[in-house]
Amino acid sequence: MIAIPPGPVTLSDRRTRRTWPVELAAFRLAAHPVTQAEYAGVTGLRPSSVRGDRLPVESVSWWDAVRFCNTLSTREGLTPAYRLGPDEAIEWHADADGYRLPSEAEWERACRAGTDGPRYGTLDEIAWYRGNSGDRMHEVGELRPNAWGLYDMLGNVWEWCWDIYDAEVYGGYRVLRGGGWFDEHWSCRASVRRRSHPDLRIDDVGFRVARNA
Repeated sequence: MIAIPPGPVTLSDRRTRRTWPVELAAFRLAAHPVTQAEYAGVTGLRPSSVRGDRLPVESVSWWDAVRFCNTLSTREGLTPAYRLGPDEAIEWHADADGYRLPSEAEWERACRAGTDGPRYGTLDEIAWYRGNSGDRMHEVGELRPNAWGLYDMLGNVWEWCWDIYDAEVYGGYRVLRGGGWFDEHWSCRASVRRRSHPDLRIDDVGFRVARNA
């Protein structure tokens, strides 16, 4: 996992035209999205629509991602970050040392890696999207990483984040970041926010894991 230094990030939402600053502590983030081999090794399941050990796992819901984090934490002797209760109740224990989903602020800070433009490099060099993917997903780590050593932060698969998107308007919908292999270039930008129901499973959505520093 890659050590992400502490510091600020400014989030923005195009729909509401709102911006808000967040100050972040140091944390760690996986160098690439969880692969199908990694997911199967922890859960015994292969839910993806297209098979390949080095392909990102997809067709996983937000709840699937949360359960993966807890299972991996327990397997490695770490304290699970999430406590799951009845009726889809969930509590994030922020001081736990186990695996978890990044917050969207953490995700954007890691994606930008000290840059302030829409992308951390030339799109064709860093991301699989509609213009270069051949209408298919690709193995993780094939394109150039950002300055902090993170691969596929843009393109290939959208990534679940911890946060609720907008509770007043969309209820429990969770944030997705990064863009996917079938998206146009404007969706593959560091600031783009997408939302979906936490039960959604679709072939361009995966996740990567984080931990406290």
